[in-house]
Amino acid sequence: MAARTKARSRALDILFEADQRGVNAETLLDQRLGDADEPGGLQSRAGNNPYTADLVRGVVARWNDIDAALTDYSQGWTLDRMPAVDRAILRLGAWEVLYNDEVPDAVAISEAVTLATDLSTDDSPTFVNGLLGRIAEVKATIV
Repeated sequence: MAARTKARSRALDILFEADQRGVNAETLLDQRLGDADEPGGLQSRAGNNPYTADLVRGVVARWNDIDAALTDYSQGWTLDRMPAVDRAILRLGAWEVLYNDEVPDAVAISEAVTLATDLSTDDSPTFVNGLLGRIAEVKATIV
């Protein structure tokens, strides 16, 4: 598995857990990084990949903008109605599409679809692909 793919998976774990526990994802990230000396700590599991932290911090910094874009372009679905794992995947993918010029949009979308395929419902990959694809199409009007 590629390093950035692993980093996305770790970032997704943090975003999902923070959502479920009702805590700030960046605070949770800092706790996990502080646990690096413990067996299974984030840094040891993520291979000390700084992209995990970049993803989580990026999503948290643009949380409101990302949620607004997801809300505006998800037809018939509110954020609260989406499965929690889909929300986390979409936030992660939207940040990469909208705010990370180092990752091509198609790669960000493909990685998000793969996460949805592996971790969510049968309908989620299509939903994630469609919503992130639409956001990619209109990103010039968002950022």
